[in-house]
Amino acid sequence: MIILNYSHPILETQREQIVALTGQAIERVIDINSQIDQQQPLGPQIVALADAAGLSAAQWQSEAILVNLPALNFSAAALLAELHGRMGYFPPVLRLRPVAGALPPRYEVAEILNLQVLRDEARTRRAQ
Repeated sequence: MIILNYSHPILETQREQIVALTGQAIERVIDINSQIDQQQPLGPQIVALADAAGLSAAQWQSEAILVNLPALNFSAAALLAELHGRMGYFPPVLRLRPVAGALPPRYEVAEILNLQVLRDEARTRRAQ
């Protein structure tokens, strides 16, 4: 699997947790700086963030991709829309959480969110 990391570095312990949760080997982690210029339009910057992964159209549609989203909420939302357009579905994303009582603060992988499943399940509630 390829991890697109738009956030803090993914530590070795977190990589081990990802492998344990997904049952898949990590082929590579692509670290992408997600800093944006808030004085400029967001759309073109989000396209550049996706382009920075360096994946071909075929790879976007066929590779196992896991995303660690940017922390900035509107960047994350716009990036998800861009990735959905390229991939044809919502990618799974990492959810990290603080390790209770850890000093200095550390983060562990809480879960892998399957956004496509969440979306598909939400469709069943449309008519309710």
